[in-house]
Formats: sequence, structure tokens, C-alpha cells
Amino acid sequence: MPNAELESDGKRPAKDKDKGLARTNRHAVVVSARGSARIRAGHVWVYRSDVAHTEALAPGALTAVKDNTGKLLGTALYSSASQIALRMWSDGLVDAQEFTHLLRSRIAAAIDLRRSLVRDSDAYRVVFSEADFLPGLIVDRYGDLLCLQVLTQAMDQAGVRATVMASLLEELQPAAVVERVDARIRELEQLPPRETGLLHGERSSTIFTMNGVRFQYDAAAGQKTGAFLDQRENYAAAARYARGEALDVFCYQGGFALHLAACEPITGVDSSRAALEVAEQNAALNGKQIQWMEANAFDLLKDYATAGRQYDTIVLDPPAFAKSRRSLETAMRGYKELNLRALKMLRPGGTLVTCSCSYHVSESEFLRVVAAAAVDARRRVRLLETRTQAIDHPILLTVPETRYLKCVITRAD
Repeated sequence: MPNAELESDGKRPAKDKDKGLARTNRHAVVVSARGSARIRAGHVWVYRSDVAHTEALAPGALTAVKDNTGKLLGTALYSSASQIALRMWSDGLVDAQEFTHLLRSRIAAAIDLRRSLVRDSDAYRVVFSEADFLPGLIVDRYGDLLCLQVLTQAMDQAGVRATVMASLLEELQPAAVVERVDARIRELEQLPPRETGLLHGERSSTIFTMNGVRFQYDAAAGQKTGAFLDQRENYAAAARYARGEALDVFCYQGGFALHLAACEPITGVDSSRAALEVAEQNAALNGKQIQWMEANAFDLLKDYATAGRQYDTIVLDPPAFAKSRRSLETAMRGYKELNLRALKMLRPGGTLVTCSCSYHVSESEFLRVVAAAAVDARRRVRLLETRTQAIDHPILLTVPETRYLKCVITRAD
């Protein structure tokens, strides 16, 4: 049944109670053999091409899912617009009241997990969508401020939103909650337009700390939910190996550069003037002197390599080059060029920290492209560490899409 009928306290108006439960039991989406096998293997997505039969369902409906023999596979959240037509919620039959109870308990469990795992930071991902069994919901914490993203029809239902907000306020007691709106996602999900803005509290900015480094945060600006929390542990790892003169390419608001305390001088490069202005504020907040440069990374590295510029530490943290399988070949060429230029600029014994946040580029493929760049640069490169996203961005083993970030730390002789 549509999640819009859910009340924030998990109860249903008396006139709808029996009707809603009956609808959940009686109506089901039937999925193909391929879709059934995917669910039984532990994945939580069913693509529209694997939906064999469905009743007329409202956007965001809670629905039973069956295979083509009529066997129950579980309960899912339905999207009338996305190519991911079903996001599995449970392997059993769940009615509306049980859905709300599970929503509350899963938010509480996600918060408890971070309390047990996150150290040296008051900024971390609180809820990571499918990886926390809460498909379509992202929540980040920045000090006393929460930033929320709603990505699906089901999570955008009024009653579901009310339950999410009530749970977050009760569990975390933030000073403010801001919703960051991705207009493109809302358009793809055929959701009504919304503006980024406050849902609770009176301010959208704060200061947070990662690994002892302080950062400005404005929830109404920047990319995604405002900062790259998934790199938090990689920032600290890079700091353990970094030394000498350092270059941080695609530095955004200075995440890696500000962690390279052992390096001097440090240069941060990004094409966004707005990001560099925040980076400069972050440097001042930490009493650090860093040179910030607004430039196209590919052009700059080409010019610097040609001019024979040399560094002891280079960090490459580009945006996702491969947003789909179709762009994979182009992405690999981009990664190869970046790493080739950087390796040519490293002094003997220098450290290269190179990253990819493209899910469609696997770790093995990324390592191969770095190795190919090393061959072309005529450098012997030793692998020091392969890393992934921070622990507050958990990886669900049966959902490979939850593992997307690669961070490779190498030393070049």
C-alpha cells in the first residue's frame, strides 16, 4: 500500500487499517526468474526489466514480491519511475505498521553502529541507504547539524519523512536538520520539486572536526551533502606516508591538503573557485599556510610534467569519471593520463595517493591502470595500501554497488 498512508507514530487511521493490510497481502509484484535469482542471492534491487507482472501500484507503494511460481520473496518499496522498480525492504511480508516499526529500529541501529565504530570525528555518515537497509535515505552528521537526502518515492512520502525526522531528532538531538535536494534525482523519480533548506533549527552552517582537523560546513553549499566524509580515514592514512613538497589535485575544500601536516610547502588545485574559497577558510581555521590554485587539473599536470616540476607527495582525488558502463573506456583513459603525469612528477621515493569514486571501475581495473601508467612513466611503483570508503559508509557484500571508493597509496622509485 502507498507509504503516504503511514502516520509518523506508526499507526493507521482506523478506517484504513484492515484495508491496507489486506492490500499488502493480496497484491504482489511478480518478478522474472532472473529477478528472483538476484533477490535470493542477497541483492536488494529489482530492475524494471525483471518485473514480469504488477498490479496498479501508487508511487512509493509497499508491496509483496513473488516469483513466477507464486512463492513469496519478500516485501519491497515500489517506484513508478526509476529503472530500479523495486527496492527490497524485508524477506517476509510486512504491513504498514510493521514498516514504520522497522524504519524506526533501522535508523536507531544505524546510529548505534556509528557510535561503536567512528573515532576522532564528529562528522560521519549516519545512514547509508541500502547498506543500512534503508533504501533511498542518506543522513550525514556534521557536528551538531544533520544533513538529509531523500532519493526515492517511498522515502519521500509524507508519513515516512515524518517518521525519519522524529527518529533523528529523538536519537541525535541535533541543533538543526537540513535537507539537501538533488534536483536531477527528484526529476528522475518524478517527485515534486523541493528546495534545499532547513527542516529543523535555525542555521545551516557549523564547524566540524575530522582527525583533529577543523572544517567549515555550510549545508546549503558544496557538492553532495557538503563534504567527502567517505575519505575521512584515507585522509589520515595519506598523512602517515606524506612528506616533503606536496601537491593535492582536485582538492575541493582541502580535505587531503589539510591533513598533510608533515609536508611543506603544500599546493591545492581545483577548478572550482567557490571550493577554493572554503579551502582557504579551512586553512585559516587550522593555522596552516597552503597555496590554492584554480586550474584545470589535466592541463596543469601536463604543463607541470613538461616543465619538469617535481614533488615528494601527490594526491589525485578526481570526481567520478565513469558514471555508467558506457563511459568506462573514456574514464580509464582519464585515470591513466592523470596517474602518468603524476608519476612523472614524483621525486624518487615519492608517495602517490590516487583515488577513484567510480563504482563502475573495479579495484582490480584501477590497479591495472595505475600499473600501466607506471610502465609508461618508466617508474617502479610499490603498493603500500589499497583502501576503500570510511567505515561509516558500510559495504553490503551482496550489493556491490555499496562499494565504490578506491584509494591506492604507492611509492615510486
